[in-house]
Amino acid sequence: MASTILTRSLFSHRLIHSSFSLSHKPRLFTSLFNKRPFYYQPDPSFTAYKTSPRVPCVMASSVVGRRANFSTQSLSTNEPVVSVDWLHANLKDPDLKVLDASWYMPDEQRNPIQEYQVAHIPGALFFDVDGISDRTTNLPHMLPSEDAFAAAASALGIENKDGLVVYDGKGIFSAARVWWMFRVFGHDRVWVLDGGLPRWRASGYDVESSASGDAILKASAATEAIEKVYQGQAVGPITFQTKFQPHLVWTLEQVKKNIEDGTHQQIDARSKARFDGAAAEPRKGIRSGHVPGSKCIPFAQMLDASQALLPADELKKRFEQEGISLDKPVVTSCGTGVTACILALGLHRLGKPDVVVYDGSWTEWGAQPDTPVETS
Repeated sequence: MASTILTRSLFSHRLIHSSFSLSHKPRLFTSLFNKRPFYYQPDPSFTAYKTSPRVPCVMASSVVGRRANFSTQSLSTNEPVVSVDWLHANLKDPDLKVLDASWYMPDEQRNPIQEYQVAHIPGALFFDVDGISDRTTNLPHMLPSEDAFAAAASALGIENKDGLVVYDGKGIFSAARVWWMFRVFGHDRVWVLDGGLPRWRASGYDVESSASGDAILKASAATEAIEKVYQGQAVGPITFQTKFQPHLVWTLEQVKKNIEDGTHQQIDARSKARFDGAAAEPRKGIRSGHVPGSKCIPFAQMLDASQALLPADELKKRFEQEGISLDKPVVTSCGTGVTACILALGLHRLGKPDVVVYDGSWTEWGAQPDTPVETS
């Protein structure tokens, strides 16, 4: 199987390379991990793998961005993001691994693994958000078991000693989910790349394609490791040990109980129209509305125009405007547990590292016949 994947990977590389050199018309690709095609429109400004000359980029966020030359061993976990300048300066750190965790909504018609093959940060591994997930539920990309996550991370070559920087193709989107996943499994030395791949490229830093196929093999091996664990089969050597942090994740029953007890402030990261019930849910069979007592702060309010995390003072205003007290516990939710993690990222910057995420989120809640639903 490995040889088949490698052959297809090399073929994909040749196809992708020719798409750059021949024209800028959309090209159709088929994923190595699924059969759903996607269209990729090459950006004329990035027709070569070496990007445009360096353009200075001011980081609104980060103290981290101004301290470029030191290893992840001394990097504080109090700040949840790092700048592209810091990552570029530390990319060759032997204790640093970079993960491309791009994931897109189904209606976006984008395939993250094929976009990864077109262009990614040098040395980055691909983390499959849908693939590294629970196999016992029909809900999308739910947290896998501890054993399954350990097997997948180990298949990717990740060790507990590693510092991790996670990015995605939108700026800050699905990377926040993977940042949260590693923290749930006890690995705190993980950061999100502020502004993601778009900011990396806009800053003039190089990208590479997956010519060797090694990263694709690892991504495939991680998904296969998940499958084996759920089937009760033996997996390869485990290099990543998990330590589950139950206080960072909630179930449907815990959200139900919170409606009565009110121990946590619940914040919904979906759009106001979906929260109010004025817009239909993108997935069929899901009711519209929100969990009673919850408040709406769309995830986009955590980000600036370049899709980087806002400074702490601006983030604080966003929460205060919706009546959220930073002195009280918070649980976040969204559609499928992805953008809820962006709220958790923003609150982490404000000194709240213990924010809970409701993993099943609205896709689980809205599909139940007996869960209470409010509309505005």
